[in-house]
Amino acid sequence: MILIDVYVNVNIESPAIRTRSALNPAAFEPRNPDYAARTRESFERQAAMRTLGATLAQVLPGQVVITLPWSEPLTQQHGFLHAGMVATALDSACGYAGFTLMPAEAAVLTIEFKINLLAPAQGEHFRMVGTVIKPGRTVTVCEGQAWAIDGGQERLVATMGCTLMAVIGREHIQG
Repeated sequence: MILIDVYVNVNIESPAIRTRSALNPAAFEPRNPDYAARTRESFERQAAMRTLGATLAQVLPGQVVITLPWSEPLTQQHGFLHAGMVATALDSACGYAGFTLMPAEAAVLTIEFKINLLAPAQGEHFRMVGTVIKPGRTVTVCEGQAWAIDGGQERLVATMGCTLMAVIGREHIQG
């Protein structure tokens, strides 16, 4: 007699509503009580985000939301937001999500990312959500989601897996 035991774990969740990780980043405690101000100050120094017209819309421990408008100079030949722009903004969202949980003396650098382009980035504006999955003393793992917003409808257009490094004690790399 052969007995096969199968378990199926089904988690149905609307992707249009999902903005927090299943691991609940609300449970993360920032190491720096001034994490939000520090994150905003660092973001303001980032020329790449200014070039994209991006704004830091939300800063929580372990989660950051960056928004940007559609802009013709940032598009590819079909009028969609270029994948490089999507990757750049998602990388920053993930990086700053990790940065919110790092100590005051740390800076953050991305050491790896992988992006999945799920649909053309077509919309009036875009919301990039970076969420910490696993914070660490040196290495932090995040996920990113890029949402296109058009006519009040949101569509997931890209996801990212991102690995970050906390940089401490390097004079030329500051938070």
